[in-house]
Amino acid sequence: MEIKIQNLETIREAAREFINNIGERRVFAFYGKMGAGKTTFVKAICEELGVEDVITSPTFAIVNEYEINNAELLSLHSSSIYHFDFYRIKKLEEVYDMGYEEYFYSGSLCFIEWPELIEEVLPEDAVRVTIEENADGSRSVKF
Repeated sequence: MEIKIQNLETIREAAREFINNIGERRVFAFYGKMGAGKTTFVKAICEELGVEDVITSPTFAIVNEYEINNAELLSLHSSSIYHFDFYRIKKLEEVYDMGYEEYFYSGSLCFIEWPELIEEVLPEDAVRVTIEENADGSRSVKF
């Protein structure tokens, strides 16, 4: 599937379309170059799910947890979203040390930025999401 984000004014609409296509899937690996809009899109998804916290990139914390106010929209068993940014990971041992399995297999939504750095521990059923910037400045989200 492909979702087009024309500009920042339409990102929430794109996030709603993404949410409508999540189904039973829970782990999403976001691929894209620096500045492609991964964090901005994850933020829009979280906002559409009713997260009221300030949503920021977890670059330094590696993982941020947000509470969803609209968990029933997706029939979620958990009201948590885990947002990861593995950009600063130097060794895979860091991922083991943080207890990644507790997050990835929790049944909660997991949004992962820079998954290419942890490919070998990604769940087999993780949805690969690619965000690319187009020549006209729009973005294409493919999954």
